[in-house]
Amino acid sequence: MTDQDRHYEMMKELMELPGPTGQEGPVMDWLRERWQGQVEELWTARGGNLFAHVGGTGPKLLVEGHADEIGFVVRSIDEEGFVWLAGGQAPRGDVDKRFPIGQPALIMGRDTYIEGHFATTSGHILTEQQRNQKLGYEHVFVDIGVTSRDEALELGVHPGAGVIWNPPTRRVRNRVTGKAVDDRFALAIMTLLLDDLDRDKLAYDLYFCATIQEEIGLVGASSIRHDLDIDLALALDNGPVGDIPTVDRRTLPTRLGGGPTLVHKDARTHYSKDLIWRLSDIADEAGLPVQHAVWEFFGSDGDALIQQGIPTALIGLQTRYTHSPFETFDLADFDAAYRLVEAFVSTPSEV
Repeated sequence: MTDQDRHYEMMKELMELPGPTGQEGPVMDWLRERWQGQVEELWTARGGNLFAHVGGTGPKLLVEGHADEIGFVVRSIDEEGFVWLAGGQAPRGDVDKRFPIGQPALIMGRDTYIEGHFATTSGHILTEQQRNQKLGYEHVFVDIGVTSRDEALELGVHPGAGVIWNPPTRRVRNRVTGKAVDDRFALAIMTLLLDDLDRDKLAYDLYFCATIQEEIGLVGASSIRHDLDIDLALALDNGPVGDIPTVDRRTLPTRLGGGPTLVHKDARTHYSKDLIWRLSDIADEAGLPVQHAVWEFFGSDGDALIQQGIPTALIGLQTRYTHSPFETFDLADFDAAYRLVEAFVSTPSEV
């Protein structure tokens, strides 16, 4: 199996786990099982973040990313058993209501999963007034194949249950498409590092963290300093790319296949100039492609880390169609991001 094949299989397994904001349990369970025995210490903080102490000596470096994915919550169930939704993340990060329609849906009840599909009124029966309306949560629902509210309740649907779109992950040549690239990318990088790292070559005292509830306002990352005193951090997340029709390349001059992105600024913060250029120099020395960018309408856990006094760089995986069921990335960019992080943690620190 090639490295790209191995990386694809890792991403596919993680992307297909259900883990909407506030219900990251299945993802955290997978990480605990996979990381156990490969780290010096593994623990869950009181707030829900999962930490691992990998080992090494030197300045304390944190590599982190969030476990939650874009999703919805059940708002109500009507008398016919149709499930009505509310957004599962902060309004600013809410999703386009067009994206779910026609997608398979998965509702996460208290101790069960309920399948269905996202739906809305089809064109043949839309009124003229409905045709002119902006699509909102009053138009999009989940059909779970029942005929009454009582039947839906018996299956385990309840207000507050998490709901995700649930398409299969697909690989088309070097491109991978599916849900939850955001931010299973980070979790895959950390897991692969545990498989491959030579602990004797670590230049840092290395820690990992998978955070909760990033999509609703960096909730988990905001408490990291309470649980761990660290010197610097790498935040890993996916982010927007400008190489599709309708996007002005002057606004976002990045592309799939051009390497991971070193983000200088996003909508919330400026990232550490020193760390960005150290990463850039390491990439040059290793012959790895990178892209430099500003993400004007994007935020990451890195903002919360910087607000806690932790110098932080953001490494992004270029992704088309972000916050959709068909997020798309290039395996070459993933591989380069992985090798960049691997090289960084093994390069002597200047801190």
